Amino acid sequence: MMDWLVAHTQWIHDHTLLRPLFDFVYYYPLFMAWMWMIGGAWYFFRYERKDSADPDAEPELPSHPKVSIIVPCYNEEDNVEEVVTALDKMHYPDFEIICINDGSKDRTGEILDSLLPRFPRLRVIHQAKNQGKAVGLNTAAVIANSEYLLCIDGDAILDPHCISWLLRHFLFSNRVGAVTGNPRIRTRSTLLGKIQVGEFSSIIGLIKRAQRTYGRIFTVSGVCAMFRRTALHQIGYWSPDMMCEDIDVSWKMQTKHWEVHYEPRALVWILMPETLSGLWKQRVRWAMGGIQVMMKYWPMFSSWRQRRMWPIFIEYVTSVVWANCMALVLFLWALTMLWPGVPGGLHVGSVAPGWHGVIVGFTCLMQLLVSMMIDSRYERDLLRYYVWMIWYPIAYWLLSLTTTVAALPKVLLRGKGARATWVSPDRGLRKATDTP
Repeated sequence: MMDWLVAHTQWIHDHTLLRPLFDFVYYYPLFMAWMWMIGGAWYFFRYERKDSADPDAEPELPSHPKVSIIVPCYNEEDNVEEVVTALDKMHYPDFEIICINDGSKDRTGEILDSLLPRFPRLRVIHQAKNQGKAVGLNTAAVIANSEYLLCIDGDAILDPHCISWLLRHFLFSNRVGAVTGNPRIRTRSTLLGKIQVGEFSSIIGLIKRAQRTYGRIFTVSGVCAMFRRTALHQIGYWSPDMMCEDIDVSWKMQTKHWEVHYEPRALVWILMPETLSGLWKQRVRWAMGGIQVMMKYWPMFSSWRQRRMWPIFIEYVTSVVWANCMALVLFLWALTMLWPGVPGGLHVGSVAPGWHGVIVGFTCLMQLLVSMMIDSRYERDLLRYYVWMIWYPIAYWLLSLTTTVAALPKVLLRGKGARATWVSPDRGLRKATDTP
């Protein structure tokens, strides 16, 4: 072992041209993992732990204003009745349900119309053609009869107490413009589904806790977020040309100095892709949305008033740079394997994990454990999925790397101002046990 370590150290020393590249590829994910763990743990002990873990607990609210639940739908014939039925059972005294059928090509519109006699709270909007989620949200926001808009996806099953947990942030602070919920995975019948259970705790939950501790959140979860209509009106609502309207609206809010909060008790159960092709398409779109927002908001560095947004901007841009640097390392390794005459300074003999790879992998698994322990307050059997997380450092880092690299040229080549319309979503492999 010592001989291998000496040889490995000498190999790094001999490749001075690549040393900064290797250091960045190694240290960046290690540094960020500890940032997320420290920030997430601080959030839990400072804010979250004082709330009851009882699944039937509700916060005490000074009032119960009307809430409009907005559900944009495109080709959701398999899910929309289940979603509306669950929404009608919400434990809140005053709310309405607005479903937007955005030019669906299946029976979504027909099913929604058939539900109207059964659910007096339900209102249905039919759009003649597919205009995109942002247009659907904007249309519903115009006709909504309340100040508070809870926007969810067409497959989302909300916890019965979700409205109260989200609404408390608005009622206790006039500066809050949006609050995002805590998505939980329903589709768990395959390895991809099981891994995503841990991923959503680590990437969605822990990082949002940490970002909230540090002051700003990169994005609300489009699958479940409540907005103050006054704030939406000030920022011009959702942008139809953005691939990920949830990321964009989060930045529009915060650059106008509205606060965006995270509420871990606002649980929402969602369906996710369980095929490689479906997961690839989804993650490329997410990566494109993030890059698109960074390109839109980079001029904010000229404004000192936007300084609180700088850290999350720098972090995301750095993650894009990291993905491309890692891709460069893999390319140089493949080039070395195929062309023995590659210049010595660019020679990469192996990408197999050494001691540094073990440290990064261990830290990643530690981050997953911390996040899943926190979220196990709300999902009692969550930790039994930890055994599947051994695949996460390889499978999902590679997925994140490749989708980010693929997304960058797509964004650069995409026409400016082109409308972001829907494609039929991949909702995974449904089982009877998927229902929470």
